[in-house]
Amino acid sequence: MLPIKKVYGYVTRVLDEKTQVLVFRHKGIPEAGIQIPKGTVKENEDTYKAVIREIKEETGIQGMEVEKLISEDYWKNDDGAIHNRYFYKIVCNEIADEWEHNPTGGGEEKELTFQFFWVSTDEETELIRGHADYMKFIFN
Repeated sequence: MLPIKKVYGYVTRVLDEKTQVLVFRHKGIPEAGIQIPKGTVKENEDTYKAVIREIKEETGIQGMEVEKLISEDYWKNDDGAIHNRYFYKIVCNEIADEWEHNPTGGGEEKELTFQFFWVSTDEETELIRGHADYMKFIFN
C-alpha cells in the first residue's frame, strides 16, 4: 500500500511582536480535538500547491505566503495507514482573532463548521496526535 500524501499548514501571523499559529476546533464535536489546517494531496498535485488549496478551503484565508517546507516524514495514522506528511510554514496577515468557517473542500467536511483562533506558544493548547510534531520550529 502506497503512503497517503498529506500537507499540514502552520499558518502564522505576528501580533504585538509575537508569532502566533492558527488552530481550530470542530463546532459541536469536542472529541475531534484542536487541530491545524491539513489535507490530502490530490493525484498529480504538488505539495506546495496542495497546502495553499487546503488552507484556503479550510480557513477561508486568501492572502498568504508559503514561507518554507519545515519537514517531511512518514507517520502511521491511528487507522494503520501510512502518511507521507509535509509540514509548511505559512505567513498571513489575518487580523481577526477568532472566526468560524465552513470548509469548501467537500467530502467529509461538507457539513462542518471550524472555529479558528490563535495560539502564542506550543504549550498553550494540546493539539491532536501528530499536529504539533514540528510546532517547536515555529516558536523557537
